[in-house]
Amino acid sequence: MSPIKKQALIIIDAQQELIEGNLEESSVFNKENLIKNINLVIEKAVKDNIQILFIRDTDVCEGKGEGFQIHQNIHIPTHATIFDKKATNAFHRTELKSYLESKEIEHIVIMGCKTEYCIDTAVRAATVNNLDVTLVSDGHSTTNTSVLSAEQIINHHNEILHGHYNVDHFSIVRSAKDDLFVPTHDSYR
Repeated sequence: MSPIKKQALIIIDAQQELIEGNLEESSVFNKENLIKNINLVIEKAVKDNIQILFIRDTDVCEGKGEGFQIHQNIHIPTHATIFDKKATNAFHRTELKSYLESKEIEHIVIMGCKTEYCIDTAVRAATVNNLDVTLVSDGHSTTNTSVLSAEQIINHHNEILHGHYNVDHFSIVRSAKDDLFVPTHDSYR
């Protein structure tokens, strides 16, 4: 059995207005279940003493006010770290990569919004940044587009990101109820 890897839970753009919607955009698909699963995984991370990071998008509510904040029903541990980003890529011009390197993190669990934008980009960028990734299948969401329903987008990304790889590092997709902080990547290598 391989040694336990240092890990982090990264919750991306789980912000009040993004999840609940506004006058121009609807709420994300299955938002109650999303929040429930985020809280479930946070609880597991706290129990296992896992680093918990939140990423907020400064485009949401122009980076201010209640709508910009992490959703009011998400339980934010006092020791959680919060990064703000201006791009779809959580690693672009943020301290995320250097923070993870300083903590010697090797495996990250990703949850949040929106599936086809910031979640997809984070999974792919993380593998190129020498991280193994677990995407929580029922821990990310989005809204309908003119071409696909939110549910179709989520299912599609769960399919294509399971086994997505960049040479040495790759992503797998698992459910919130799984033991996410016992990574299974080595069993696929």
